[in-house]
Amino acid sequence: MSGLRYVYAVCRPFGTPLQAQLKGVAGAPPGLLRHQGLIAVVSTVPAADFHEEALQGHLEDPAWVAATARAHQGVIDALTTVTTPLPLRLATVCEDDSLVRTMLETHGDVFRRALDRLDGRVEWAVRVYTEPVSALLPGSVPEPAEVFARSLHARLAGRAEDCRLRAPQTGAPSGPAVRNVLDAAYLVPRTLSEEFVELVDRTRAEEPGVRVELTGPWAAYSFTGEEPR
Repeated sequence: MSGLRYVYAVCRPFGTPLQAQLKGVAGAPPGLLRHQGLIAVVSTVPAADFHEEALQGHLEDPAWVAATARAHQGVIDALTTVTTPLPLRLATVCEDDSLVRTMLETHGDVFRRALDRLDGRVEWAVRVYTEPVSALLPGSVPEPAEVFARSLHARLAGRAEDCRLRAPQTGAPSGPAVRNVLDAAYLVPRTLSEEFVELVDRTRAEEPGVRVELTGPWAAYSFTGEEPR
């Protein structure tokens, strides 16, 4: 077997073509496979690297995972500019187009519900970092930064249709003196994204010593399941 089918995302039919120069995982351009009103965005990857045993070995190589994730994300980002994709897990691989169609048929109802829920919406990620003034003792008043983070989350959640709170990162990128006090994702209609970004921008200077990081808009990775808010 020379090649396998790498599946990036599932989406509804769309009219705008993808960028002609777009390259996916292993350098192959992505294509569209249509089945029963759905589209799987796929490309061909070498079986030598993506069959089960080889893939397990590659997934233990941080450099390989990072390069694959960048290529995967590049395709998802391109899709997000022209449609609402339902991104699939990194390294989702099928043996051939027939099995991709089987996947679309087997999980079609789940895909359609997710696409209906996410249509016209994007994900924004917000992280709040702070340098701690002092360690908290049991029963003490939370640091102002933690109060600020809770207040910010409440305001942003009020502007979003759904949200996900993640466990704060234990090792912040700016060094050991920096703490992550909020790590959240918000599902926001595209039409309200400008207001959402402006709200984040207005809050950046509210609490000295606090850094607010906003990234997006992303495909709604955090909201592909059907968990309630």
